[in-house]
Amino acid sequence: MTKLRLGLIADDKPVRLTLELPAAVHRDLVDYARLLAREGGQSEVVPAKLIPPMLARFMAGDRAFIKEKRLKKVG
Repeated sequence: MTKLRLGLIADDKPVRLTLELPAAVHRDLVDYARLLAREGGQSEVVPAKLIPPMLARFMAGDRAFIKEKRLKKVG
């Protein structure tokens, strides 16, 4: 079984954003959603629901961002 970086997707109150993705990124997002659903025993994961936790994990792993945030230079 594949160990994905994302776990189950939390159902949280969203803030609406509109963005455009390159077609290749969208295809990969759809494939990732299918794999995540299969691995998590879910019937389906909506690809758009993956973007917030992916961004959160990306920012949580960015040492420079964390350092700046800790120094109160961001936010």
